[in-house]
Amino acid sequence: MNGAVFDDLRQERAPRTIPGMAPAELELRTVASIREIGENTWSELSRGAPPFLGYVWLEALENAGCVGADVGWLPLYLTLSRAGTTVAAAPVFVKGHSEGEFVFDHSWARFAAVELGIDYYPKLIVAVPFTPATGPRLLIRPGVEREPLLSAFARALDVLARRLGVSSAHVLFPTAEQAEGLGKAGLARRVGIQFHWKNAGYKTFDDFLSAFNAKRRHQIRRERRELEAQGVRVKVLTGSDLTPAIVDHAYDFYLATVDKFAWGRRYLNREFFEEVAARMGPALHWVFAFDGNKPIAGALNILGSRALYGRYWGALEERPFLHFNVCYYKGVEECIERGLDLFEPGAGGEHKRARGFEPALTHSAHLLVDPRLDGAVRDFLRRERAAVEAFSNDPASRVLKT
Repeated sequence: MNGAVFDDLRQERAPRTIPGMAPAELELRTVASIREIGENTWSELSRGAPPFLGYVWLEALENAGCVGADVGWLPLYLTLSRAGTTVAAAPVFVKGHSEGEFVFDHSWARFAAVELGIDYYPKLIVAVPFTPATGPRLLIRPGVEREPLLSAFARALDVLARRLGVSSAHVLFPTAEQAEGLGKAGLARRVGIQFHWKNAGYKTFDDFLSAFNAKRRHQIRRERRELEAQGVRVKVLTGSDLTPAIVDHAYDFYLATVDKFAWGRRYLNREFFEEVAARMGPALHWVFAFDGNKPIAGALNILGSRALYGRYWGALEERPFLHFNVCYYKGVEECIERGLDLFEPGAGGEHKRARGFEPALTHSAHLLVDPRLDGAVRDFLRRERAAVEAFSNDPASRVLKT
């Protein structure tokens, strides 16, 4: 990462008034760690947000060394304050690459370098590292008007990008509402596709199955029966269940996947798993598959107030239908039992459609400092959006009858 950027970061501690706001009305500040904001303040701002936007999750990434300058995820948390009170904050990182983001801009980086002769890296990212799940990216204090703050946030990103001399700033996986607000403020909007499960008021798993045609319904029942016939049981572990031995297994499952694929990266370490298990156990719902007493596979789910978020699947043995039962069916069961509205199982995987997960738009917003790069990206996004929305709206992409 460009050393000059680090020199500039050391000068970025003093608050500055955001252009376009009344003098001293709204101040922008950046800090090098979430600890400088403080757990009480961050918790007030993130109230109601998914747990991966909570203070403990983000601090654990810092404590375990999963983010930092040496891994290309340098924390630069942003706050907006009025009259000495922090009214909004965002998880911002200076990035030296495009890994671990899940909104792919590698072609933009190549175009910038080859066609325009400019450095694409470093850049700014507003995101939860390694987590392609939807949530607010500007955390706003309850009772504060949102639209003006989103506009100020867009201007703050422009101030930071130009001050630091970076190419761009990217807000990844915000809510649709925040993406729209940032678009109105001038950022380029992008849409993507994931496959989400939505609760149509199901009371039981059989209610959910009734939404399929007979062939699909039979297939899912067969996939569930065949795993049971192998003597494999699937169980949700949470809270006090998350012993050091279970943490060891969970980390082994994580490594089994990232080490298996060429694109895999060990973004997380055991220290991170250990810390979140100890500090936020009730929000972690780790789905484990056991053959007898032996754990053979698992997935880490995160429980929010109205949604379940799936992350980090892995298996030490290959078994037919193991992945579907651990990653999808058990999560759907839990959502139905708990009355949750939504299950986001993570990025990718069109095979999820056959299991009742339907196309859902995801969002991002992008500020490109160089007008030539900005124009080229916007042209690309117009064409990409048309294709994404056509797929999302195609009835053939859906399998449920409802």
